[in-house]
Amino acid sequence: MRRFIFAERNGIHIIDLQKTLRQIELAQKLARDVILRGDNVLFVCTKRQLATIVREEAERAGALYVTERWLGGLLTNFQTVKKQIRRLKELEAGSEMGGEFENYTKKEQLLMTRQRDKLSRYLAGIKNMTRLPGLLFVIDSKKERIAVSEANKLVLPVIAIVDTNADPDLITVPIAGNDDAIRSVELIAKAVADAIIEARREAPVRQEAEEAESSTYSSDRGMETAAGGGGAGEDERRRRRRPRRRRAKPEAIAARLKTGGEGAAEAGDDVMTEEVEAGDAGEGGDATSDTE
Repeated sequence: MRRFIFAERNGIHIIDLQKTLRQIELAQKLARDVILRGDNVLFVCTKRQLATIVREEAERAGALYVTERWLGGLLTNFQTVKKQIRRLKELEAGSEMGGEFENYTKKEQLLMTRQRDKLSRYLAGIKNMTRLPGLLFVIDSKKERIAVSEANKLVLPVIAIVDTNADPDLITVPIAGNDDAIRSVELIAKAVADAIIEARREAPVRQEAEEAESSTYSSDRGMETAAGGGGAGEDERRRRRRPRRRRAKPEAIAARLKTGGEGAAEAGDDVMTEEVEAGDAGEGGDATSDTE
């Protein structure tokens, strides 16, 4: 963080605001490019005093957000998270007037309501996320180190407010600033949200369809694509798929063994017949020579 620090007085680091302004402009350009490409932005902030501000700016920009707790594997194991999102939508649809909840007992309705509230608490901001986001906007890169690590594994760009005690090398566009001050976070989040809104006006309308293909990250094998996708990936999986070995039926095996035994017996009878005939011919020759 030395390159973003202007001076140090009484043990307090003073951030160079000119460099911060330059980084904000780079972050706005990156967010605009991501939106124009058709991807979405994920806001990440789990600090209680800042969660409301980040949630409001994300909703105003139509972006995704995580403000309660970062679920481990939210990006690298998105296939499992997607199942939980689908379950949340089913519970919300069932709890509506005339839904399926009316067919259950009161105790079952209570249990499903509790499950819905728990899922909604953590997944409400990403309920409409059908695929991985194209960009992460993190408020505190040191506190949200798991989110930054998952984004780096998936090679996703990251914009983050970086304080003097954080490492800017892990961030694609680090914005030097105080990540604990409400006014500084509100100002930077508003600037990023405005860039997203402006880019959405220019971007063509794109239908958000739920994709069957999803990715999962493995520390041993890297990125893996889940089954169910189409196109060239599916053709490649079909080519790599091993041919299935057909297991013979017991009746067929018994019939073959029986046929083989009968064939071997017939071959043995033919050999014995030839030997007997050859022996008879030899005895006849000996008798003829004795007579002469």
